[in-house]
Parts: sequence; C-alpha cells; structure tokens
Amino acid sequence: MPDLHPVARALISVSDKTGLIELGQALAARGIEILSTGGSAKALREAGVAVTDVAEVTEFPEMMDGRVKTLHPRIHGGLLALRDNAEHRGAMKGHGIPEIDLLVVNLYPFEETVAKGADYETCIENIDIGGPAMIRAAAKNHGFVNVVVDVADYDALLAELDAHDGATSYAFRQNLALTAYARTAAYDAAVSGWMAGALKAAAPRRRAFAGELAQTLRYGENPHQSAAFYRDGSARPGVATAEQHQGKELSYNNINDTDAAFELVSEFLPADGPACAIIKHANPCGVAKGATLKEAYQKAFDCDRTSAFGGIVALNMVLDAETAEAITEIFTEVVIAPGADDAAKEIFARKKNLRLLTTGALADTAEPGLAYRQVSGGILVQDKDNGRITRDDLKVVTKRKPTDDELADLLFAWKVAKHVKSNAIVYVKDGATVGVGAGQMSRVDSALIAAKKAERMAEALELSAPLTKGSAVASDAFFPFADGLLEAAAAGASTVIQPGGSMRDDEVIAAADAAGLAMVFTGMRHFRH
Repeated sequence: MPDLHPVARALISVSDKTGLIELGQALAARGIEILSTGGSAKALREAGVAVTDVAEVTEFPEMMDGRVKTLHPRIHGGLLALRDNAEHRGAMKGHGIPEIDLLVVNLYPFEETVAKGADYETCIENIDIGGPAMIRAAAKNHGFVNVVVDVADYDALLAELDAHDGATSYAFRQNLALTAYARTAAYDAAVSGWMAGALKAAAPRRRAFAGELAQTLRYGENPHQSAAFYRDGSARPGVATAEQHQGKELSYNNINDTDAAFELVSEFLPADGPACAIIKHANPCGVAKGATLKEAYQKAFDCDRTSAFGGIVALNMVLDAETAEAITEIFTEVVIAPGADDAAKEIFARKKNLRLLTTGALADTAEPGLAYRQVSGGILVQDKDNGRITRDDLKVVTKRKPTDDELADLLFAWKVAKHVKSNAIVYVKDGATVGVGAGQMSRVDSALIAAKKAERMAEALELSAPLTKGSAVASDAFFPFADGLLEAAAAGASTVIQPGGSMRDDEVIAAADAAGLAMVFTGMRHFRH
C-alpha cells in the first residue's frame, strides 16, 4: 500500500456539530466531495457547502426514525474496499460503490444522556449503531481510509492535507485508527456499564473499562515509571473535574494524594461547619473542624506539623484570604476546595509553584459507584465504601456511656478512620485529630505510633500533656485482643469507637470497663488497603 493516499471523497455524520461548518468548508475548498446524513447535511447546506445525501448513494431513504441510514453495502464497501486489490475494485465498479477516503463521525451522545438521568428507553435510543459500524470499518481499512472521531482532530487533519497536497500519510491514518478503536471501545464500555447498573448486575460476566486522556505525566510514582492521567467521563466533583488556577502540572503522586484529600474532606458538609484535611502519601496527617476555615486549618496543622510540610490541603468551603495566608506560611503542594475568592487567589499568586484547584462542589461520599484495583492478571472490582454511621446506629457496649461531646468526637474520628490506610487508629479531641496511626501490620503499633506523634506535637507546641488525654479513638476494624485497646487507654483515650465482631469482644469490653472507658460498636468495618 502507498504511504500517501489522496482524499477525494468524505462522509460526514456527526452528533456534535462543533466545528462542522468550518471543516466542511475547508474540505470543499480542497475539492473534496462530501457525503452526509440528516442534520449534518442540513447544516452544511445552509452554510453553502455542497453535499450529497447518503440516501442518494444507497438509493434507500433514512428510515425507522434514523435507525437505518448508513448500514448499506454502498457505504461499507466504500470504506472497506482495498484500493490495490483488483477484485475489490471490480466489485466496487460492478455495484456502483464510491470510494470513501475520509470518515468523520462522532457518536450519539449516550454518555451525556445517561449523565442527565434519562430514563431507560431514552438511553436505549441514544445508543449509536451505524456510527460505530462505520468507524470500525474505516479504522480497519486505515491503509487507505482516514477516520476522525474527535472534533479535536479536525485541525490536525487539515494540516496533514496541506502538508501532502491533499493526501495523508500512513502513520497519520494509523494514529487516527488507534483513536477510533479506543473511542468505540469506550462507547461500548459506557453502554455495557450502564446496562449492568440498570439491570442491577453486581458481577456481570464481562466488564469493560475506559478513560479519556487528561494529561501525560512526567513520570509515575517514581521517575523510572511512565504515567498518564485518564478521566472516566463522570461529573463527580474532584481532582479529575477541577479547574486548576495556578502552579505547575500535577504529578502522579499529587493527583493520587489530592483525590484522597478531597474525598476525605467531602465527608464534612459545609452545613456542619468549616473543615480541613491535610494529606501526605494518601493518609491524613491532620483533619479538623473549626469556627472558621482558618481555625479548621490550624487545628489540622497542629496534629502533625512535621508531616504537613509539602502536603495536600483540602477544604470543604470556599477558600478565603485569611486561610490562604495561613496556608502559605509553609510549603504546600496543592490546595483543593469547592471555590476560592479573589483575595485568596491573589495571595496564592505569590507562590507560583503552589497549585490551586477548585471543584465547584464537594463530592457526594454517599453516592454509589465502583472502585477498581489492578492485580496480576486481573482487576478487582467492588462497590465504593460509601458506608455511613449516625448516632442511632451506635451500640454502647460498656458500663459507661459516652457524653454528647464524646459522641461527636467519636463520629468525627470514625469518618477520618475510613480514609486512613489499615490498620488505622485515629485519636480525636474537640473536633480535630490529635494522633493518626496508619498502615501498620499490627493494630497495637498503629495505636503506639499515633500516640507517639501526639507526644511529639505536645512538646513542639509546649503543651502540658498530649491531646490524646481525654480523646476519642477510632479503630477501622475490631480489636482482636484487648492489647490495642489498652494502648489507646494508656495514651489517654476516654472513649472508643470500633466495629465489634471479634471472637474476643467480651474480653475487649471487660478491659474497657476496667479502664473506665466508654465504647461503642458500629457494626461496620472500614478497611482501606
């Protein structure tokens, strides 16, 4: 096959009309004949671009509400015929099949229809059939045929035609085909994923996953790893949909940590007051509520000032100037919030490497969804951990009942523990974490590490005693033995929240009673591996 192949005829059939007129005019100016369908043909004609209806080629009208219009041998033959194959050329001549050298198609807006909450029948009608069929045919025959599925590629197509006097190169057509197959795969993934949800199929026989490139990254977790960031197309507020106002591009680790920070702070609704989470290596080093956003930030920072350096700050409200000034007192990688006022943006502008992201809203942490994790040879799929606990769900299992203030701290600690790597121990006092133990193989070690961090911060802040004294402590899973509970009691915790369910619950409850602790069971675990 030749490297360069001329474009004499194009077929255009698009749902998204962005750039359609400009493209049609540019192709016509280059002497390229244009075939088209329905709304695309109408729009081009109204703009003065000469168009031949596909129905004139097929000698069949569009029918069945547009379900059938391009599914015809004179269309698919023109896309699939090998131009250097004598038999194919003979078939084209014998059956009046015109060569189609360029296909421009973007598909029915199925994903957008689903995102709008359309009913089942409307979603079904927005599943494109002819478009994917033509795309796959043209992509298969990329030795001769160009297939464009993204508006973003219109300019590149025209530049290629200019560079080669109305022809395109084989490498260019190959890359178009790569994009085309990825698009149809993503489209089918969206349809199959939607149907699995609509039919409440928790574990369908096959699952398809797809994403659209958001950015290539300088490297992955480490400099020797290449990486890229893909969006899944959902509208969930967060790092993937946020607007970046300043600072250099996010790195792989920045994206991962910023996601963790924003998901955690989204547990705290603005109606319940300002909240802040500071994250390092996907674990919180401080989380707090306050009377003001600045106070919430300061209380979160005071949990572990050492780890907060170079961390990610997430806020549950619009960033104000006072809080922005406080944040800029130390090196911070990223700040993410629902919004930021002009004064805060002006303050951050002085720190050119500080990234500021705004999301427009908090994430709905109760919203159902799926979480994926790659393992060797496969992918683990589970429901997102959207479990929530209220006061009414708690079961007091000790002789002493927690006070109202203790209950508030227990529920706060429980929300934070959900976002801490297991084994997780979280101490909270007065609506702020005062010690966090994360990711240890032993729950006892997590309790010890969290308490030790609290001791160090007490020394740094010149406090008379660590803030774990009189604190609430959360454990993301049950205490298998009383030893972890006793370490928390030794650190000064006065009340405990844990799932319960251990074979030795009675032993643990007895130890809590002996230590004068109040303890509640949630009946829910929050492992985070």
